[in-house]
Amino acid sequence: MNNDFGRRSFLRMAGGAAAAASIGGALTACGSDSGGSGGGRKVKLGFIALTDCASLVMAKELGYFAERGLDVQLIKQANWAATRDNLLNGQIDGAHCLFGMPFSVATKIGGNGSTDLKIAMILNNNGQAITLKKEFARAGDAGRAGRADLAAAKALLEQGPTTLAMTFPGGTHDVWLRYWLKATGADLSKAKIITIPPPQMVANMKVGTMDGYCVGEPWGAVAVQQGIGFTHLTTQDLWTHHPEKALVVNAAFAAKQDVLADVMGAVLKASKWLDDLGNRPKAAETIGKPNYVNAPAKDIESRLLGKYTMGGGLPDRAYTGDQMVFHRDGGTNLPRASYGIWFMAQYQRFGLLESAPDYKRITDAIILSDLYKQVAAKEGVAVPDDDMKPFEVKLDKAEFDPKRPELEVKRA
Repeated sequence: MNNDFGRRSFLRMAGGAAAAASIGGALTACGSDSGGSGGGRKVKLGFIALTDCASLVMAKELGYFAERGLDVQLIKQANWAATRDNLLNGQIDGAHCLFGMPFSVATKIGGNGSTDLKIAMILNNNGQAITLKKEFARAGDAGRAGRADLAAAKALLEQGPTTLAMTFPGGTHDVWLRYWLKATGADLSKAKIITIPPPQMVANMKVGTMDGYCVGEPWGAVAVQQGIGFTHLTTQDLWTHHPEKALVVNAAFAAKQDVLADVMGAVLKASKWLDDLGNRPKAAETIGKPNYVNAPAKDIESRLLGKYTMGGGLPDRAYTGDQMVFHRDGGTNLPRASYGIWFMAQYQRFGLLESAPDYKRITDAIILSDLYKQVAAKEGVAVPDDDMKPFEVKLDKAEFDPKRPELEVKRA
């Protein structure tokens, strides 16, 4: 997967994603209608069938939107490309969305260069996974110690052509997958990367479309429960407390700051509720319903609680505090410019961009940090002071300085 291969693949995938959006962009309204009239303050929020849509769903189901006079409709999206298009054309106001999507669109990897997709807040950290087919657990003993074995993964990848799936060009799952591939040191020209919508991952692996995939829960757990794959790497073991999904809004809705601020306040309240582990069984039951994630509550609940059956004969894992989190006493939700810079540096490092993007212009246009700080102050939520400070990525112990992204780009 050399640089030319990566660029060609992204162009093909972006075109395919756009086609999928035009074909499969139909919307399905979800959620109960018990939230009151909202006094004309109607908001349409999109989501994908993933566990980390929980803060939007629970803000709706627990009445947190309604208590602020909001009439919120949750609308299930066909795929991430449809989410992008429906945000940009105003079919929805905001969405549970990949943190990387606005940067992918702005850099023309997964869009037209627009900076109209704005990040209002982060919805969660952690809780994604790279799942490999069960045959890989026997060949090379990858991950046998319970954490990803990069040497074993390299041996697997170099055995022959490998097809791996992610969910959107330049999105979080794509970046986690490519970062892991780089860390293995394998000959990446033998890896083909394709785009598959999250709820379709398990079915595609079952019929042999790909050898592995990176996606959010519960689709890692479902592959294990169905005996078709094993969890090779959780993303909290790649980068602990990494940004994952964000509340992304379009420019028109971002201008309605009073309404957006109330949406954010309700989501912050739901995020706090979700980080009480005693509430997570109820959350799993709620979001597992057909109109939301449409997956068994037990598959959702176990990993929400940090209890991981890894599959493939691997020992079970228990995560405490570094499983999927939604609030972390305010540590989760601040939209950090440094994280956006990291994503764009990876795009260049992976060969998806030929030259450095305009980091400051793009992050200033996309990240609504001032609005978030105002909402956090009103809600009594502490705001971290760590933006633009260096941080470490756990998998390869690489330190990233957001003030010097060119150093990251030069890394092998």
